[in-house]
Amino acid sequence: MPAIDYVTRVVESIHEVNPQAWDALVFALPDPSPFLQYAYLAAMQTSGSACQATGWTPHFLLLENAGELVAACPVYLKDHSYGEYVFDWAWANAYQQHGLAYYPKALVAVPFTPVPGARLLAKHAAARAALIQELLVWCQDRQLSSLHLLFLSPTDANACAEAGLMLRDTVQFHWDNSLTPYPDFDSFLMTLTQEKRKKIRQERRKVADAGVQFRWLRGNDIRSADWDFFYRCYERTYLEHGNAPYLSRDFFEQMQTQMPSNWLLFIAERNQQAIACSLIALSDGDNAGVQGNPKVAYGRYWGALERVDCLHFEACYYQPLQWCIAQGYQRFEGGAQGEHKMARALLPVKTQSAHWLAHPAFSDAVARFLEREQEGVGNYLEDLAQRTPFKAANPP
Repeated sequence: MPAIDYVTRVVESIHEVNPQAWDALVFALPDPSPFLQYAYLAAMQTSGSACQATGWTPHFLLLENAGELVAACPVYLKDHSYGEYVFDWAWANAYQQHGLAYYPKALVAVPFTPVPGARLLAKHAAARAALIQELLVWCQDRQLSSLHLLFLSPTDANACAEAGLMLRDTVQFHWDNSLTPYPDFDSFLMTLTQEKRKKIRQERRKVADAGVQFRWLRGNDIRSADWDFFYRCYERTYLEHGNAPYLSRDFFEQMQTQMPSNWLLFIAERNQQAIACSLIALSDGDNAGVQGNPKVAYGRYWGALERVDCLHFEACYYQPLQWCIAQGYQRFEGGAQGEHKMARALLPVKTQSAHWLAHPAFSDAVARFLEREQEGVGNYLEDLAQRTPFKAANPP
């Protein structure tokens, strides 16, 4: 096959990217993610959530052939490691201790969004491989310390490994409903061990006995007042932990206007007053205009104005799972970390990131660390597999 003559461009504003060409790459994926859509990334930048002022200086690397966009990815210059969920603080500290600058570093990721999926948008394998090489050249030209690609699809991870990048394993917890879809929530509960089934019923009863009821809204049914209430809860949750929220109110306003069908809101009410909510992201074939794509729900944000025992579990797990079963969704991803999710039937899955460090000695040291860490993650997954919440005769 003759070599393809690519033209590489790197732009600093997403408004310099053709929205239709970008989304055509996203929607061509077998499992298109709403978090890579043009509107989502544009909202991150234009709302001031992921921009130079917050330590996320955006760039967009574009590969074109004969005027056609054939590969692309977002790449951020970071001067910290917040909002990533793949932790490299120890690497940064080691650089500092040796008088070397770790920041700025290059990051290919969706800001504040630890959802696995494609990060390297490409029409074919050759374009994907070329995109990785252009990323490395860009980092070297800018004399950056490192390049990190987070929460990769298996295709992206394999391509990065072939290019010589180091892979790092982490663990998330996902619920699967694809093999034999559950007809209802009670049928799902009956596949669990008696202990786990009893625990879930007890937790749900506590919320109901507290007089809390739920309603859900999707897409354009989520009114501005509902988004305002959500943001009030979301902001309060961050402030209670001593941090300002990552995402601005304007970001969610853009989600309301630009991507409404990708959002599902559960609102908890007591005495006809809203007291808590959880926001779920959605991806299905209808959103992308492609039939046959998996229907996936992603647990994203939650907050409460009142404390009710077990309300978090009801809002963030049981209500979404019940909705997913009723609506025929095949997967619910519960977000980063959280071994407690296993008790709610979210099972461990391995996620991967890829890393390149410019300094040879540090690269060798990190490679040795990752080898040991990978073995530990493997042992951890084996241990978790022995603690399945499902009956032996009812694997997910």
